[in-house]
Amino acid sequence: MKIVVLVKEVPDTYGDRKLSLETGLADRDASETVLDEIGERSLEVALSHADKNPGTEVVVLSMAPEGSAATVRKGLAMGAASAVHIADPELVGADLGLTAEVLAAALTRTGFDLVIAGNLSTDGSGGVLPSMVAELLDVPAATFLNTVEIGDGTVSGERGSDGATQQVSAELPALISITERLPDARFPNFKGIMAAKKKPFETLTAADLGVVPESHEWSRSIVIGLTEKPPREAGVKIVDEGDAGEKLAEFLIQNRLV
Repeated sequence: MKIVVLVKEVPDTYGDRKLSLETGLADRDASETVLDEIGERSLEVALSHADKNPGTEVVVLSMAPEGSAATVRKGLAMGAASAVHIADPELVGADLGLTAEVLAAALTRTGFDLVIAGNLSTDGSGGVLPSMVAELLDVPAATFLNTVEIGDGTVSGERGSDGATQQVSAELPALISITERLPDARFPNFKGIMAAKKKPFETLTAADLGVVPESHEWSRSIVIGLTEKPPREAGVKIVDEGDAGEKLAEFLIQNRLV
C-alpha cells in the first residue's frame, strides 16, 4: 500500500503572525516556520499503519516555498520513505483552487492508494482543500475523522457532528482528512534524522506537473486592500458607587450586547 501524506509549512503556532502590508500574504519572516501540527498527526496515522503492516510505503507531499526543504525533510526524519516538494515562485499566493489542482496533479504523478491530510491548516484555516483535491482526483473523501482504521482495500473512521456520531467508510483509492483527536506525532530520533539525508527527495515545479497558473480561466482570489489592525484600547471601567448595576446595564444596551 502506498500512503501519501499532505503536509504544510506554516508560521509557528506560538509565534507572532503578521500579513505583509504590501502583498497581503503571510509574512514568513515575522516568525519561525514549522511543519503544521495537524500534518504531523496525519503522518503519524500513516506511520503507525506502516509499523504494523510491512510493505507500506509512506510519502510526504508538500507545496511550499523553495526555502522550505528542511521543514519538509522533517517528515523523512519521522519515518516517511520519500518526499515530494513542489516549489515554484509562480505559485506564491496561490488560492485554494490552484493549490488543489497542483496537489492533485502531483498525487496523480506520484500514485497512491490512500491520501491523508489534516482537516484544516493553522494558518489559512480553509478546511476545504482535502475535499477539493478528492474531487479533482475523482476518489471518495472521508473528511474530519476523529478515528482512522485502514483495512485491506478500505478505510473507515468516526466523524463527529452536532448531537451525533457518524461511522464512515470508503473503498481505496481514497482521501481522508483527520482532526486533532488523533494521537500526537512521534519525535524524530537521531537515527531518523541521519537516515533522512539519504532518502529520496524530489523537487517539482508547476510546469513539471503540467499546471500553468496563467492559463487558468477562473478568477484567482487576490487581496485588493489591507490595513493593519489598530492597537487595542483600554476598556471601560465601572466603579461601584451604589449604581454599578445601572451603569453596567446602560453599557450593555449602548453596545447592543443585550
